[in-house]
Formats: sequence, C-alpha cells, structure tokens
Amino acid sequence: MRFKAKPLRSVMFVPGNREDWMRKAHQYGPDALILDLEDSVPEAEKDRARSLVAGMVEELGSAGQTLFVRVNRLETGLTGFDLEAVTSPHLYGILLPKVERPEDVVEVDILLRYFERKTGMAIGSICIDPGLETADGIRQAYDIAMASERVAHMGGSGGKGGDTARSIGFQWTAEGMETLFIKSKVLVDARSAGIEFPISGGWFDIHDLEGLRDLANQLKQLGYTGMNLIHPSHVPVVNEVFTPSAEQIAHWKGLLKAMEEQRQAGSAVVTYAGDMVDIAHEETARTMLEMVRQWGIDTEAAAD
Repeated sequence: MRFKAKPLRSVMFVPGNREDWMRKAHQYGPDALILDLEDSVPEAEKDRARSLVAGMVEELGSAGQTLFVRVNRLETGLTGFDLEAVTSPHLYGILLPKVERPEDVVEVDILLRYFERKTGMAIGSICIDPGLETADGIRQAYDIAMASERVAHMGGSGGKGGDTARSIGFQWTAEGMETLFIKSKVLVDARSAGIEFPISGGWFDIHDLEGLRDLANQLKQLGYTGMNLIHPSHVPVVNEVFTPSAEQIAHWKGLLKAMEEQRQAGSAVVTYAGDMVDIAHEETARTMLEMVRQWGIDTEAAAD
C-alpha cells in the first residue's frame, strides 16, 4: 500500500548547518520544511549539520512540523550516515537527490527499513521524494515512482543554471516553455504511479515574485499541487496560488449538493453553473474539498 501522503502547497529548503534558521523557518508559513544536508552545506560542515538536523527533527517534528530531510546523494557514501541520524517517528520524508534509476530508491528503501526497525518504528513510516535532476532520472520517472511504495511526492522542474539544465542542455527562460515537456512528462508518470500530490519547483530568483507566481500558476494548471521553495518570501505567493478561492470551494460544495439532489430524483447527471456534470465531476469536487480540509481551511465558511 502506497504511503499516505499529505497535500503540501509550499515546501521550503533550510540549510542544515543553520540551527537558528531551521528553528524559525516555520514562522513564514510553509506547509513543510526540507532540512538540507546536501548542496547548501559545505563539505567541512556535513558532520555538524547531520547532528543539528537530527536534533531539529525531534524538536520541530514533535511540535507538529511536517519535515523532510534532503540527504546526500548515494555516490557520496554519506547517505547511510544521514539516514541513521534522522530516522525518527517525527520525520515525514526523505528527499533523495539526483535519482537516476529505480535501484537508487530501492537502496534507500532498504536502509530506511533497517533504521526504522532499529528505532522501533513501523516499516514504511517515512516517505521518499526522489529528486529527478538528470536526463536519465527524468526518462525513468515512472519506474522510479514505482520502485517503492514510499514514493509519495515527485515532480519535474528545471531551474536556471541547475543540474537539470546542465544534464539536458536547455536554455532557461522565465516563461518555461523549454521545460514544459519535463514538467508534463514527470507529472503524468507520477500520477500514473498513484502519486496523489506531485510537487515541482525550480524558481531561484529571490526577488522576482511575479515570475514565481507565473510558474506556480503554470504548475497548478498542469496538475501539480505544490512547489519546493528556496526563500521565505516565496511562501505566501505559492500558498495563495495553490489554495482554492472561496468561490471555488463554494462551487464544489454546490456541485455536490446538486448531484445528491439529482441522485434522489433518480439521475446521475445534472446541469450545474451552466455545465453538464456527472459522477466524475462529483469525485473531483470531493477530492478538492478534502485536500482543502487537510490544510486546515474551513470549507463551511465558503458561501453556498
């Protein structure tokens, strides 16, 4: 049975060697944090950061924060040490960077099983989000998603000057048409594999909030439910984009009511707000309202 994932709109990276930043990051309002042991931590700081992040997982996780840890990639030889340090009932997930093949996910799954068992946790308590940053990883996205039932989030992106751009060779633009295929291909692979809440990312300009908004809207239109972010100023923009409006919530509630009334009248099809709707639209409305409830939004507050 696939890991039961949470709907996450905004997931913010925090360097794992900055204890003060990790401790206050939740104040900016992200749905989850990624405590980073990889790229944002200098080589000389890896051991210290591992210890700090392990402590923060206990402190922040026990306070109710949803936490990922981005571990070092497998070829560094550090991944096992990272996983041993951070495996905890208070950890939601592992962000595994630069995944290129299904076997990478299997290896981390096996390590997590060992450390979960050692810690007295139920096997499968911690999810995996495989980072697809190379052409090989993107090509094999479906098989990577199917490699473990722990894979609960996944997405395609392609930021300016990052690993994906170097691997594929595209020329980045703010409009993002050069990465549209990547984002779409991985999204379809993720959905086909049963991943309910795919997450993308790839916006590195701290100051261009309108560019960020445009990307978030594009990702939402494609079918993503959230983004990985690098800066606190990005959180409110992305939360706003991925949070349905009061009008949308009211529309879904009204659709459910109309469908139920029509069902009692002996039909499963109804005209609602000018559209012909049926059971498929009803299921979409139920799914969206449940996601909104999981964010703590009062759906009853929306006017019918």
